[in-house]
Amino acid sequence: MGPDPLLRDQVNWTQYEPGRQRGHYESFYLRANDPDRPLAFWLRYTIFSPAGRPGDAVGELWAVVFDGDSGKHATAKVEVPYRDCLFASGAFVVRVGDASLDGAALRGSAGDISWDLRYEGAEEPLYLLPERLYHGGFPKAKSLVALPLARFTGHVEAAGERVAVNGWVGSQNHNWGGRHTDSYAFGQVAGFDNARESFLEVATARNRVGPVRTPNLTLLVLRHHGREYALTSLRRAARAKVQRAATSWTFTTSDDHVLVEGHIEAPEAAFVVLEYPNPPGGIKYCLNTKLAACELAITDRHTGAREVLTSARGALFETLGDTYPLPR
Repeated sequence: MGPDPLLRDQVNWTQYEPGRQRGHYESFYLRANDPDRPLAFWLRYTIFSPAGRPGDAVGELWAVVFDGDSGKHATAKVEVPYRDCLFASGAFVVRVGDASLDGAALRGSAGDISWDLRYEGAEEPLYLLPERLYHGGFPKAKSLVALPLARFTGHVEAAGERVAVNGWVGSQNHNWGGRHTDSYAFGQVAGFDNARESFLEVATARNRVGPVRTPNLTLLVLRHHGREYALTSLRRAARAKVQRAATSWTFTTSDDHVLVEGHIEAPEAAFVVLEYPNPPGGIKYCLNTKLAACELAITDRHTGAREVLTSARGALFETLGDTYPLPR
């Protein structure tokens, strides 16, 4: 069964209900990489509403410009009262203060980072969860790629230095929930060096269900050579093998047709640490880069044919947990 047609039409409709007591976060984020240099941007328009205090809801702008040449990454975050924001529930229209986002363009500023970008693409949305899980209360955190292989033009500016963005490829994404996942590793590749039209989304996550912690669950979707490999059933996710460290991650998952083996890593200098408030309370620490390396081996289980896809510095790689992930 394919994606719910209603969900397909509504992938960027805001899920937040103002005034809800149980707490909520929701993000629309966009990211892309320079095809020729180790440069990338990540821009995030967010709702944060703490549990039990809906009157304290805010809109947030997060911005990071990753510079692998200098090793100096520009980061910024601003908060705006929710009354000064617009997150439409029946269209893709977002405004946080003076910053705007819709299905074709985004403009704004946070701290000393500003952006004026247009984007386009023809790919169908990509769903990392089984479609039935986008409805209802489980899991508490939901995520999808509204536009894989988005192509951006315009510019970003950090600390007075303007960077032209001419056809950078990345994605536009939407996630939301009542609380953040307890811990995860998350990866995305929007075009491999040797397979420019292929797209990978993968996550390993653990959560609490009442007093019980789930095992590591690894979900993976790969679009390659016109085919989608969706290894997303919960039974398959629990059987996947993973090894995680602070700055590296190895995963293996399969079904009756394909075996997928992946490795994502980056040096410590490629990361920034972001502090995400959690709607129920507390802080989650996100180790975040858009300059990671990825190697992905795909084996056809019927023919034995094996293909290896690589990205030298174009992978998104994040980990999330309760403790600060690197030495301060």
